[in-house]
Amino acid sequence: MFLKNIIFLLLFIFLSSISFTQENEQKDSILDQKSMDFKDLKIKGKLRINDGVYDPLRPSKAAFYSAIFPGMGQIYNRRYWKAPIVWGALAIPAYYHQLNNNDYKRYRRAYRLRKAGFQDEFTRDDGTEIVSLETLERAQEQTRENRDMSLLTGVVLYILQIVEASVNAHLIQFNTDDSLTFSPTVIQDPIRINPPTIGLKLNLNF
Repeated sequence: MFLKNIIFLLLFIFLSSISFTQENEQKDSILDQKSMDFKDLKIKGKLRINDGVYDPLRPSKAAFYSAIFPGMGQIYNRRYWKAPIVWGALAIPAYYHQLNNNDYKRYRRAYRLRKAGFQDEFTRDDGTEIVSLETLERAQEQTRENRDMSLLTGVVLYILQIVEASVNAHLIQFNTDDSLTFSPTVIQDPIRINPPTIGLKLNLNF
């Protein structure tokens, strides 16, 4: 149960950091776009891009590099501070997977020796059992479940860091200006004065 709580907490922190960093990427992209030469600005569909700046293969390259070596896609995007986060997030499930796998092998070996009538590491020289056969069987199941959970967590985090690198490569190339404005205005209805009329009007400018 403690291992599951750590794994779920790790997933929550990793997903929260991705959401937080994507918001920062949008702000950074606005600053990057202001430093570019806007005379080359063109309108293509609903996306504003700078001619000669947008690289359609950049997200694929970032995802490819992250797939080869976790964290490399973040380095390729020049977000160097994200690489240690990726490495730390993947190191924790890898550590617990190795730890539970070793414990599983120990309990499995002792269980087989006990079933075959031989002495195992959990039996004293006088034949006294430190751990019962039923306990060894339950320990195998628990450590195997923890091992598989750690492996699954590692795979999920590995996929998430690939997706994050690809999405980040998209965002840093786009002009993400906030063109949506909200301006509340009070307009009196000339027809219905009493009782007063309450309404809402939204103007969307793209």
